[in-house]
Amino acid sequence: MRGLADATAEELVAAAVERHHPNLLLACSFQKEESVLIDILMSIEPAARVFTIDTGVLFPETYETWRQIEDRYDLHIEVMDATPPNGTPWGASNCCGQRKVDALEQALAGADAWISGIRREQSLTRADATKHEWNAARGVWKFNPLVDWSDADVWRYLHEHELPYHPLHDQGYASIGCAPCTLPGNGREGRWAGQAKTECGLHV
Repeated sequence: MRGLADATAEELVAAAVERHHPNLLLACSFQKEESVLIDILMSIEPAARVFTIDTGVLFPETYETWRQIEDRYDLHIEVMDATPPNGTPWGASNCCGQRKVDALEQALAGADAWISGIRREQSLTRADATKHEWNAARGVWKFNPLVDWSDADVWRYLHEHELPYHPLHDQGYASIGCAPCTLPGNGREGRWAGQAKTECGLHV
């Protein structure tokens, strides 16, 4: 195999599986990038682990996409709970912050590595992301197989493999998070609409 910096998405996922399975997880938010990554991962290791962080206020379409993906691959997606505590009103600061970070820490407990769907062109905060990096704060390796893919690359793979994907992508939502604070928009401009916030803390 070529060096990881030059590896294709398929080669990078294969390397992650070879080095770290079964202590490897794929983080899934049911956006189109995860549809691609799950398809690649399941073709290499059907027993690989996939998890999602549920804030309790995801779009109905997100839950439907979740069901379709589980059905297609006979896959059980592990759920990390990031819903606000009882009696706490929903708010971006309640779930898309420490609650979400805590859920990620729970998911990665005992893991050696995780796979994410971030791409450089999604935002300025991701422009310098690499394909393979050591996350010292969490003590795990992180693989970003699609980091150098364009939006067109993702759509091409989805259509060529006839994959299920989040229907809100067809309604102008380039990035999809929780229903109360996500609007249509390019890149990640629709996330936390009207706020200065650009990341939830998982990738920083």
